[in-house]
Amino acid sequence: MSGRVKLTAFRSLSLAGAVLAAVAGAGCKSRAVGVPLAIEGPVTLGWRTVSAERLRHGGEVYTHYCRPCHGTDGDGNGASAPGLRPPPRDLRRGIYKFGSVAAGQLPTDDDFVRIIKGGLHGTAMLAWDVPPAELDDLIQYTKAFSTRWLTEKAGDPILPAPDPWAADSPGAIARGKRVYHGLAQCAVACHPAYATRAEIYDATKELTHIELRAFRDDLYSPVAKDSDFGFKILPPDFTFTPLRSGDTLPDIYRSIAAGIGGTAMPTWKNVLPEADLWAMVHYIASLVALRGTGDADQLQQQLINQPPWSAPALDGGADGAIDGGTAAPRGTTGRR
Repeated sequence: MSGRVKLTAFRSLSLAGAVLAAVAGAGCKSRAVGVPLAIEGPVTLGWRTVSAERLRHGGEVYTHYCRPCHGTDGDGNGASAPGLRPPPRDLRRGIYKFGSVAAGQLPTDDDFVRIIKGGLHGTAMLAWDVPPAELDDLIQYTKAFSTRWLTEKAGDPILPAPDPWAADSPGAIARGKRVYHGLAQCAVACHPAYATRAEIYDATKELTHIELRAFRDDLYSPVAKDSDFGFKILPPDFTFTPLRSGDTLPDIYRSIAAGIGGTAMPTWKNVLPEADLWAMVHYIASLVALRGTGDADQLQQQLINQPPWSAPALDGGADGAIDGGTAAPRGTTGRR
């Protein structure tokens, strides 16, 4: 990589400047707070070379739009951060949640554009109307907080195949319900279940030939999972929680197919058959459509009031109910 970088910056831009200095092998020299950023020479980030002028401009745009939450050093500790839940992203980690690439890979510039301009629903990340002349410079500057961009490039976007269920929404929802509960096992340890224990048992046996004979006690609640961000993340209850990255069919497909970086949500593309992946998209969209309606409450009550269930007897007549298999739901879908 070529180019010489010289940094003289106010403290707010120190981390990005240090990254750029590392690229060019030049030193980092601090001056008093308030002295503007000075960068000389192009810098390569994510295999893309960015001029010093554009990075300086990106720093100015970042200060205007992003610094109050993401912090002066991109560490997520801006002045507004203490009152925000979920907390603002620590950009230094180089871990991104809602890309169109396989979970764990670096996102594309189009992903940055979508998230910045569309925001993340249910969070303090608003939809920012950043002028086109400033947006790309902001994106390149934001990358400079993480050293990952020095040696890696963005992943390839995961593109959907045509939706085979486009003309059969009821069939998609019915199939998706079985895939969600039986094949993908989404409710085994993460998301809430939205079916009775008998339905989950039947779907699992049909699609995997495995007899699921025990269920977690909080089957109708989400389970907080470890993340790479330093705190646990609660998967969404689709009938209650706004989906962070959008709730259209393409949005839901992207989140399922690509997975959610830094979380327990894996990449499902090429793991599930494409028809089943799309079926689960339609099913989740049907759950999202219940949010805020009486139908969501009705579904909750049906699950609460389902009869006690026991797994069918094993071969030889042994009782199949173990570890709470006979317990009815506890009366919660995990809503917060």
